[in-house]
Amino acid sequence: MSGLDVRSFTVGPVQENSYIVRAGGDAKRALLVDPGDEPERLQGAIDALGVEIEAILVTHCHFDHIGAVAPLARATGAPVYCPQLERPILADVMSWVPPGFGPFESYEAEHTLAGGEHLNLAGLDIDVIFTPGHSPGHLTYAVGSPAHPALLSGDVLFQGSVGRVDLPGGDWATLERSIEGLLRAYPEETVVYPGHMGVTTLGRELAANPFLAELRGRLPSAGAAHSPAPAS
Repeated sequence: MSGLDVRSFTVGPVQENSYIVRAGGDAKRALLVDPGDEPERLQGAIDALGVEIEAILVTHCHFDHIGAVAPLARATGAPVYCPQLERPILADVMSWVPPGFGPFESYEAEHTLAGGEHLNLAGLDIDVIFTPGHSPGHLTYAVGSPAHPALLSGDVLFQGSVGRVDLPGGDWATLERSIEGLLRAYPEETVVYPGHMGVTTLGRELAANPFLAELRGRLPSAGAAHSPAPAS
């Protein structure tokens, strides 16, 4: 992922991380990942970087990850890619939003993904990985070099924590299998850009994440131990 330029913007009342991703600091085409809220702020960042958004990628359709999809799709003209299983949620957002949040605008995604696809957008290679457990159709995007990509993990894996499984469609055993799949597929130095909290690596989480204790028992060591981060 040499040269990959990832800009993070924490937005909305749930403090969700939205990302602008491009091939390098001079690239004029970019991806927008999980625009969850504050569309004016995100549009200002796009304008300040002087980039054209070639696609909007959605990891999953919980409201805090899709609240700004419609206005930014309209403003940028970029097509939206979202999980196939969760397309109806994006198309009828407010039916799924808990009281006290919103209003958000619904959107009909131009493209749906089920996992297993390979995309080339904004000059970037992207492998689409099916990682359910937090939500039924959740996707992780591996962006950059196939050997050393960055993972846009949504709400699968966090710094010192994991995605909650007490929402509709959540399941701990499924989430654990999804995380195990990522840990087996990619090297420990793989950088993870999560949907909440700070940037981390697969190795750090395997070594120290308290929610991965059982996985540590059946996976190779991820290197030197780190001090555990508090769970969220």
